[in-house]
Amino acid sequence: MAGIFNKIATTLEMIKWEHSIFALPFALTAMLLATNGLPGWRVVVWILVAMVAARSSAMAFNRWADAELDAVNPRTSNRAIPAGLLSKRFVLGFAVVAAAVFILAAAELNRLTLLLSPVALIVLLGYSYLKRLTRFSHLGLGLALGLAPAAAWIAVRGSLDARILALTVAVMLWAAGFDVLYSCQDMDHDRTAGLRSLPQAHGLVAAFWIARLLHLAALAALGSCAWLFGFGRAGWAGIAIVGLLLGYEHALVSPRDLRRLNAAFFTMNGVIAMVFFVFVSADVWLRR
Repeated sequence: MAGIFNKIATTLEMIKWEHSIFALPFALTAMLLATNGLPGWRVVVWILVAMVAARSSAMAFNRWADAELDAVNPRTSNRAIPAGLLSKRFVLGFAVVAAAVFILAAAELNRLTLLLSPVALIVLLGYSYLKRLTRFSHLGLGLALGLAPAAAWIAVRGSLDARILALTVAVMLWAAGFDVLYSCQDMDHDRTAGLRSLPQAHGLVAAFWIARLLHLAALAALGSCAWLFGFGRAGWAGIAIVGLLLGYEHALVSPRDLRRLNAAFFTMNGVIAMVFFVFVSADVWLRR
């Protein structure tokens, strides 16, 4: 029994389940916008199941696809597969099961979510191979997270509204920006291993400027979303706070000092996602 619990704990650590907070608040924001603040519990539950299952499948597949690369990278050599804590077969099986749960959740929501679920999985799983092909793989990760609000809208409405695409673009640019920063710590390894990224291609200084521009563009997209949905003061205040938090995130690290990168990446981005959700939720309810 202890071995089973250890395996479960190792699996949860492998997929970093707590990092679901990055995309989940944006999906919940879209859900509230789509329902004017009155979602049914059944929809909420199945959206949560779909989000967690999709991300779990993507993370497990990434660990499986990158196992050999992780083994030769000092930063990742202690991950579950290289460290011998989990087998590649088990991790791939977990990814398949999680993908099946995602498709089941999509089927429980509506017909369009079911039809689009394979497309979502292609984006989510395909990201793992983009860094072998293009320096712009960060946008692939951004798109994987950016699908969350559009998918949640479809889950509620059974159709897509062009307005929610502004939030999708905002999340895509935001996630791509912080992925550029995060990949700075692997610049030397990427060059040795033949992997592609913006830091590997252009160096740390240029990568930081690209991340800043991506985050400025993300703020502009959030402004477009606010205008399209007619946000009130609370919604605009949330965007202003997100801008301040992004500025603080960039102040934590520099091309010469990456020591606080984990704090900038994990802590601040989780806070940013939650702040946006809380303020927009308040705005939706105040405008009802």
